[in-house]
Amino acid sequence: MRKKVDQVNQNPAAIDGHAALQVVDAMHKIMHLYRTQQHRSLRDAQHDLAHMEIKVLGFFARHPGGSPSDLVAHSGRDKAQVARLIRGLRERGLLEAEADAADRRSTRVTLSAAGLELHTALHSHDGELAEAAMAGLSEGECAMLAALLGRVRANLEAGQG
Repeated sequence: MRKKVDQVNQNPAAIDGHAALQVVDAMHKIMHLYRTQQHRSLRDAQHDLAHMEIKVLGFFARHPGGSPSDLVAHSGRDKAQVARLIRGLRERGLLEAEADAADRRSTRVTLSAAGLELHTALHSHDGELAEAAMAGLSEGECAMLAALLGRVRANLEAGQG
């Protein structure tokens, strides 16, 4: 049985005639559908990970030996939240941490063997999900969409100042 997309706080009349709002609404709906399917696959595979835990695994997969401070800077999350996420993933055997040889006050974090295996499975599924999402689009269309979304992101980042 397919679950309907949540309609809470959605007012189609409010965005009619506003191209920019329609685009942002479409991006929101796409990410909601993507994350819903991502979480469904996690449940089906019996992985009990929250969205941020997946992000933490991905960060340390891309930055092995990174520090919690590196993750704070990258994610924009506060130190306490990052510390809780790392601690929880270490307790589950998905991350390993050791003191930095050059600075014993600093911790270096890597994926454990189990964390690497899980991240590889998640990354594989994400690739399949991305391929399904882009089905029917040419490489050129995908490149154009990525460039346009990059401009949207840059606009938003410029407005944060």
